[in-house]
Amino acid sequence: MITNEQREKLRGWFAGRLPDDLFEELTELTVDREEITVIGRIPEPRLAEDASDAEREAALESRVQEFRERTREDRMAVARDAEHRFRRKVSWGVECGGRRALFTHVAAPVMTRLRQPERQVLDTLIAGGVARSRSDALAWCVRLVQRHTDDWLAELRDSLEHVQRVRAQGPDAEMDHTPPADDEE
Repeated sequence: MITNEQREKLRGWFAGRLPDDLFEELTELTVDREEITVIGRIPEPRLAEDASDAEREAALESRVQEFRERTREDRMAVARDAEHRFRRKVSWGVECGGRRALFTHVAAPVMTRLRQPERQVLDTLIAGGVARSRSDALAWCVRLVQRHTDDWLAELRDSLEHVQRVRAQGPDAEMDHTPPADDEE
């Protein structure tokens, strides 16, 4: 977890470091322990007003692919700097015409101990064709919880940020001003 202030500094660093013509707008910057995901808006392709859905979809896909290839070196240079500075991998994505595409992103292993009832839930999702593996089923469950509890998770994140601020003001925050012990005089 990072604080809102840390997130704002991170966003500011990327806004200042990204080439001016990379994105129309930096739309989202997400961070966790392993990864920083940078998503920006790119211009939609110009199409005739009567273009079919298939033509629009193909044009959006091509625009995203063209952007990815054309900007690879610039994005890699920014990612190298950010990874060195923030000690996290950097992933990239774009929004174009209402569509979001992620280019690279971290799939972090999660170690957990599940009891039989939890494993049975995952196995049911596999048997039902919802997931290919227990790992995939667990990711599906996390996305389901996330979708239905966004407000609750936002409140929890705010509370965690408050805890971090309070900890930072604790007695260990200013170790330099510790008075000498009685027996040191």
